[in-house]
Amino acid sequence: MVLSHPTEERKLTKKEADVLRLLCLHADQVLPRELVLNMVWGDDTYFLGRSLDVFISRLRKYLKGDPKVQIVNVHGVGFKLVIDRG
Repeated sequence: MVLSHPTEERKLTKKEADVLRLLCLHADQVLPRELVLNMVWGDDTYFLGRSLDVFISRLRKYLKGDPKVQIVNVHGVGFKLVIDRG
């Protein structure tokens, strides 16, 4: 999967693409951490949770060029992909 922006293209790893795909499918909804971990990694252990945090950080870095798109932490629950369509 390639993430495209007018000034940049980024080839995503399979896991990055899987996480981003889940966020996109649930845009503007809170996506529980456990759901992401189980769907992408097949488990929801503490150490995989730390890996998920790294993947979310990378995706935020890749998306920072578009101010209309952001990944928000929902404390104690999960993540939310927020898209400003206005």
